Amino acid sequence: MPSAAHWLAGARPRTLPAAISPVLAGTAIAVYDDAAVWWKALLALVVALALQVGVNYANDYSDGIRGTDADRVGPLRLVGSGTASPGAVRRAAFLAFGVAGVAGLVLAATTAWWLVVVGALCVLAAWFYTGGSKPYGYLGLGEVMVFVFFGLVAVVGTTYVQTQEWQAAAWYAAVGIGAIACAILVANNLRDIPTDRGAGKITLAVRLGDARTRLCYVLLMLVALVGLVGAALTTSWWALLALGYAVPSLQAARIVRSGAGGPALIPVLQLTGVAELLYGLGLLIGLAIAG
Repeated sequence: MPSAAHWLAGARPRTLPAAISPVLAGTAIAVYDDAAVWWKALLALVVALALQVGVNYANDYSDGIRGTDADRVGPLRLVGSGTASPGAVRRAAFLAFGVAGVAGLVLAATTAWWLVVVGALCVLAAWFYTGGSKPYGYLGLGEVMVFVFFGLVAVVGTTYVQTQEWQAAAWYAAVGIGAIACAILVANNLRDIPTDRGAGKITLAVRLGDARTRLCYVLLMLVALVGLVGAALTTSWWALLALGYAVPSLQAARIVRSGAGGPALIPVLQLTGVAELLYGLGLLIGLAIAG
């Protein structure tokens, strides 16, 4: 029987900055416009965290029953390691999606009902990343969906539910956050190229190959900088406090460019997660000062 510690490890808490950061960035824009609604920001955070945990359990389940996780390097895989049954992990994923759905329904009821459709698309994207007969994560499309849902949708959506307006600054911030979230996935898939190729999981990293995947990681961090400059130009130069993300991202980029592989890339995931969190937090603090 898996313990509480096993379930916590299976939820992959080190990936949670990818859920927290978009909400921080989206709320930063609302704060700058003096339109922040804090209880809605909190509900948006619940949605984001629950979706992240849900997709982690869903990936664990789907990859586990396919055998993709049999020789995986990195955090504990509940199904692949035999720690928990596939059915139990699938139920955990659905429970997390249910929490996200309830919080999302409250936001939709108090903002706009078309957000229900957006929420449903988020859950479907989370499940079919590695689930279903033709998961898009096995076709090299994972980074595209991460950029869309953990970048554009999460940041712009967080701003919209509070301001009920489409803000140019939110789109710029979303590009930056989405790029760093993609970089996390790129680093993860770079580490897993040998096992993914052997299991028939054709990720973007497998398609690009080792050298070009490393270059892709660096380019994504530069795209985040472009997004930040755009957000600063449309709000205030105080937004550049988010440049603090450059410190861990430069450390991570050095490791990536050094040719490190396997377990040596695990610190890159941690550093990139910290970079994304500093990006969102820097925007929130900077725009709070400016506002």
